[in-house]
Amino acid sequence: MVEPVRPKNSSYDIAAWIIAAVALLMVLRLHLLPALLSGLLVYELVHILAPLILIRRTSGNRAKLVAVALLAVAIVASLVFLIWVAVHFFRSGAESLPALLKKMAEIIEGSRENLPQWVADYLPGDAEEFKNRVAGWLHAHAGEVEVVGKEAGRAAAHILVGLVIGALVSLREAAPTHKYRPLAAALAGQAARLSRAFRSVVFAQVRISALNTIFAWLYLGVLLPLLGVHLPLVKTMIAITFVVGLIPVVGNLVSNSIITVVSLSHSPAVAFGSLLFLVIIHKLEYFLNARIIGSRISAHAWELLLAMLVMEAAFGIPGVVAAPVYYAYVKDELVDRGLV
Repeated sequence: MVEPVRPKNSSYDIAAWIIAAVALLMVLRLHLLPALLSGLLVYELVHILAPLILIRRTSGNRAKLVAVALLAVAIVASLVFLIWVAVHFFRSGAESLPALLKKMAEIIEGSRENLPQWVADYLPGDAEEFKNRVAGWLHAHAGEVEVVGKEAGRAAAHILVGLVIGALVSLREAAPTHKYRPLAAALAGQAARLSRAFRSVVFAQVRISALNTIFAWLYLGVLLPLLGVHLPLVKTMIAITFVVGLIPVVGNLVSNSIITVVSLSHSPAVAFGSLLFLVIIHKLEYFLNARIIGSRISAHAWELLLAMLVMEAAFGIPGVVAAPVYYAYVKDELVDRGLV
């Protein structure tokens, strides 16, 4: 049997691997994952849309540069606008997130008499007690809440900076091909590999979130009304299902909890039915995630599950989010080198 020819790894390739590994590790350690993902998103959108508007057929480097710059600005503006619309939807109006939280508090307060005693013992007696418990928790964890607020603001700033960086990097699409020196060429190859991994994973995750949202709509907006059950704030719950569904596994836990509590507004039986339906549908999301993404990067479900488990143990929720992209990047490198 003839052994497959494997490409030789130069010292520049090895140096590029080490630099890339350290950089990806520092992204997680320094909490820069939102900036990395937002930058990659803008870059990939420019890369996908540029051929559609015939940028490559535009004559002259200056014209290409202007076209790509305008496209990048339009993409960044559109993403910022979508974020603003989402924030506005969840913060104001009858279907807002505060309205949902208020409704959930009222449902919990009014459901005590219909729940088993062992469950009711864990719930506040009335709205005032609920408010006191929340105030007490905030007072006891004031430092943690302050840190979370700062981290949220910092993440928002990182996302904005990442969007701008992604737009600037995408401008090289309009520039003539550069002749890189050996190490720079190796690093550019690693960056391109990471970008391909991101593209394979991110659209798969959007597809998964869309599927989960469709299932939630079929249940909340179609099945329950046919059975004579009309829950409040259905639009908000469906929107939350899509948004939090972009976060693997944890997002479904959040949406499932909200839907189950709101279902209590009708009866404990409906709440139990909602919980059972969501468990049956969304409990498979972990494996659905691995299967859909795995088909894009030629990986088995158990490989991605193991990667997500290890990354979650090491870095928490950011590790779960980053695991598919990081694993796709590493797997692509190993396959390209003929090692697996």
